[in-house]
Amino acid sequence: MNADQLLDLAPVVPVVVLNDADTAVPLARALVAGGLPVIEVTLRTPAALAAIERIAAEVPDAVVGAGTIVRPEDAARAVDAGSRFLVSPGCTPTLREAMTATGRPFLAGVSSASGAMALLEHGITAMKFFPAEAAGGVPYLKSLGGPLPQARFCPTGGITVETAPRFLALPNVGCVGGTWLTPADAVQAGDWDRIEALAKEASALRPAG
Repeated sequence: MNADQLLDLAPVVPVVVLNDADTAVPLARALVAGGLPVIEVTLRTPAALAAIERIAAEVPDAVVGAGTIVRPEDAARAVDAGSRFLVSPGCTPTLREAMTATGRPFLAGVSSASGAMALLEHGITAMKFFPAEAAGGVPYLKSLGGPLPQARFCPTGGITVETAPRFLALPNVGCVGGTWLTPADAVQAGDWDRIEALAKEASALRPAG
């Protein structure tokens, strides 16, 4: 799997923040059952790496990756835990080199034409657009499609189930990332049926119009 193929696996990538690694496996199973196999676990909590390790070991149908990769050592540790892909909120030359060195597909974050062009110079065509809504949303991504048609994006940040179809309607968007699929109260309560239902709704999303 390469990064471009990653964009085509599902219309929505759940962006998951986990405070307790014990919830990782049932959460991942609920998302997969709902039709969303690609799961980004953010490295924002001490439990994140253990959560990735458990999902990788116990949920074979999940394609689990690590988000919030901000340092070279984050990339290495995430891969050691079993991450099949990496996602960063932004990108520097050092971080790009570190993610490339892992051999895993990655979505480096950009929020401007210059950022996208810097990745394209290195043959990287699949990237994350973040923070999607704050950085210009659908109109901005649409405007990038003219001069940079080879770039494809997974916009993340501020996207909801209502706005996702407008992003998915753009030819340069492969999928979107969203946090709405794993509400904190549902995760804390172990309400996996609710999360599966949210995943089913998201997996059925189609471009607006």
